[in-house]
Amino acid sequence: MRIDILTLFPDMCNTVLSESIIGRARQSGKVEINCIDIRDYTEDKHRRVDDKPYGGGMGMVMAPQPIYDCYLALCEALGKKPHLIYMTPQGKTLTQERVKELSKLESIAILCGHYEGIDERVIEELEPEEISVGDYVLTGGELPALIVADAVSRMLPGVLSDDECFEEESHFSSLLEYPQYTHPSEWKGREVPEILLSGHHANISEWRRQRSLDRTLERRPDLLEKAELSDSDRQYLSKKKT
Repeated sequence: MRIDILTLFPDMCNTVLSESIIGRARQSGKVEINCIDIRDYTEDKHRRVDDKPYGGGMGMVMAPQPIYDCYLALCEALGKKPHLIYMTPQGKTLTQERVKELSKLESIAILCGHYEGIDERVIEELEPEEISVGDYVLTGGELPALIVADAVSRMLPGVLSDDECFEEESHFSSLLEYPQYTHPSEWKGREVPEILLSGHHANISEWRRQRSLDRTLERRPDLLEKAELSDSDRQYLSKKKT
């Protein structure tokens, strides 16, 4: 899979995406991620990509021409149009289900806004999918773009060592993950649950599933409405609710 991030701060994005699991996945060729500098496509001799908003107001707005030409150059290089995403607080909130869907695409491009946003006309022209990472405001779209790139990349075959690495994580199946423990078995008077030391894999699996259900019911009961629940899950939750 190929991911292209269109940004004013490619070094910022490259720094993060060169570390840890995603960094290793890039080096091994399991995912290709490119950070493209929008400034390289401005026609302004001072490399300006923004200007004051019409109608007045604070801040600056990114101009349409550099963004549009940057995207056209990417399309020409690829020989096709990648699925374009624009990171904006006005978009639909990113979910794990959407991450799964995006990970099945061959190529995505992520557009990062900055300042007070980008000229509406280029949004109308390119018609990107608009995605938000939450109901709050950030300085620019780079951090949200990194979240999308990370979340999508780790879903790709071979990026993680085992499918279970993400299949049991919070939100993958619309449930929160069960609590995790490591050595030592006792710390500050708190002991690891005995069942995890038993070596009985079936009992451990059942315990983890029930703790996952407990946490979801306690902290995010709304997730249970779309979770994939078995009959035993429903029986367990029914007893918890009574």
